Parts: sequence; C-alpha cells; structure tokens
Amino acid sequence: MNARDRRLAAVRVLAHLHRMLESADAGLTIPQYRMLAVLSEGGERSARVAQKLAVRKPTLTALADGLIAAGYAERESEPGDRRIVRLTLTDAGRDALARADEAYLARLAPVLAELRDPDRLVGDLLDVGEVLAARVRARVAADSAAAEPTR
Repeated sequence: MNARDRRLAAVRVLAHLHRMLESADAGLTIPQYRMLAVLSEGGERSARVAQKLAVRKPTLTALADGLIAAGYAERESEPGDRRIVRLTLTDAGRDALARADEAYLARLAPVLAELRDPDRLVGDLLDVGEVLAARVRARVAADSAAAEPTR
C-alpha cells in the first residue's frame, strides 16, 4: 500500500472511531462534548469558542443555546463591558462532561486493549491534538491581526 492509500485508510479508521464514539451512551453529542471540553478550560467569548471548534458562529450559537437550555453552560456579561458575553461551564456541565469522558473511555478501552502498544496510539493522537491546537492559535492570531485597525 502506498503512502496515499495508507493515509486514506487512516482517514477511514478515524471516521470509524468517530462513529464508535457517537454510539456511546455519553449523554452528549460529539459537538456538545467538544464544546463542553473547550469551556472546561475557562470561560470564553463565543467568537473564540467558534474558532477553537472550527465552526461558524451561527452553529456555535445553536449549540450553546442547547447546552444553556440543558443547564450545562451559561452566558455571562463581561464586567465593565456588557457587550462582551462569555460562555461558561456550570457545575451540571462539568458533571455531564465527566460522565461523557467516562463513557467515551469505556467505548475506546476494548480497542486499545487489542493493540500491541496502546500508549503509542494515545501519544500519537496527543501529538495530532497539539498540531491542531497550534493551527487554531495561528488562525486566531491571524484573525486578531486582521481585525486591528491600520494606521
């Protein structure tokens, strides 16, 4: 199998893993889980959360509305500037995230148990996560620079 075919096969494995996680009884959808995970790092402005999740603002608003209605997140005005609204995680949201973490880990555990070196896969996935996070940081920095007025 050539390099392209191996990469394509890897994409298909990732899609299969995604479907496996989706079918877990986590109490959250994958998009809800991702958003709660971002919010667990600290309250964020909606625009920043949208950038971190790589979704459009209307998509984020709909997702946030659902999490707020469920009591998992809330909107808070920025002290000193009520125009700025931050999304924050509630205690119920932290609990829901913890339950989902456990459900996803339980779903993944049998697969990891069959690998020769499960720590290698976990390490490689964490490396991919760092690359993705760096790309988001670069995009946020570029967007911020573009939004600054020129003199």
